[in-house]
Amino acid sequence: MLNRRQLLAGAAATTALALSLSACGGGGRGGAGADESAAPGSNAGALIGVAMPTKTSERWIDDGNNVKSKLEAMGYKVDLQYANDKVPDQQQQIESMLNNGAKALIVASIDGTALTTQLADAGKDGVKIIAYDRLINGSPNVDYYVTFDNEKVGVQQGTSLLTGLGILDAAGKDTGKKGPFNVELFAGSPDDNNATFFYNGAMSVLQPYIDKGTLKVASGQTKFQQVATQQWKLDTAQARMETILNGFYSGKDLDGVLSPYDGISRGILNATKSAGIDNPIVTGQDAEKPSDKLILDGVQYSTIFKDTSKLADTASTMVDAVLNGKTPETNDTTTYNNKVKVVPAYLHDSVIITKDNLKKEIVDSGYYTEAEVEKGE
Repeated sequence: MLNRRQLLAGAAATTALALSLSACGGGGRGGAGADESAAPGSNAGALIGVAMPTKTSERWIDDGNNVKSKLEAMGYKVDLQYANDKVPDQQQQIESMLNNGAKALIVASIDGTALTTQLADAGKDGVKIIAYDRLINGSPNVDYYVTFDNEKVGVQQGTSLLTGLGILDAAGKDTGKKGPFNVELFAGSPDDNNATFFYNGAMSVLQPYIDKGTLKVASGQTKFQQVATQQWKLDTAQARMETILNGFYSGKDLDGVLSPYDGISRGILNATKSAGIDNPIVTGQDAEKPSDKLILDGVQYSTIFKDTSKLADTASTMVDAVLNGKTPETNDTTTYNNKVKVVPAYLHDSVIITKDNLKKEIVDSGYYTEAEVEKGE
């Protein structure tokens, strides 16, 4: 940090000597709100830091590549870093981006509460922050947020579970089936702000059927803290599913599982296959290629498709706007409170994917090729 402050002090002194430049500090690192006075084109070729959480999920690899390509097409330099799900690594990567003169950051956080110090430094330097798909909590220095309607994603997951079980029909109407159907519940990582939105959305649909006995949770584990999966890990989900099956399903059928993410879904399905349980209704999210193949094969029931190329477009457009003295477009200014402020957001739509519409939505749209989906890689 000392080196960066020394560099900034030197830059400030140089700027003070060059009086003709003193009015053009808006595009650089001269203080909070600096982008408001940025002249169009004054930040052409600026360095943008892009901090992604991990390469263990193919969606984050795609996200990083999409953002980088979009920004480079706009003429910006890009420092793209992956932190391998390690918070200290992500903190250090962001510090490095700031040290290297990044004028804006796009951050998909690992832990949404762990970047307060780094964002405070960025804010002091006039660096704008775009939270990418995961809201960053506890900081006033989050300027914008680009994501999907995360509660709606959860509603879609809960709805697809009910549809797969036959409790709802294709139009979302109650079929009158009483069950009971035995289900288990999984949620995402507790340090990811999105995980609670997904779970709360799903439970808004499922809880009424639990209350009236149509759905039974044999393990009794229904609280978010009980069903959360740290860092969204496949192995963690598989181990928990194995424990549940061994403890609560001796001689009992498992009809369905709420899963918030395809990696977790594959862990669940590994466990059920080992236990000799044939293809329970399992939901998912992200339309990852291995899960797309499982859906085509009739193993995984559904996933939620979020076209993350749209996130990349929006995040890049937001950066371009703030670096040129413009206000980015948003469509939600009330929902996403990060415990310090309500962060203006742009929300994209998502789609429930089953075997019936997978090729139309995933392949025909050009998101993946038919060969990629059929191979699952």
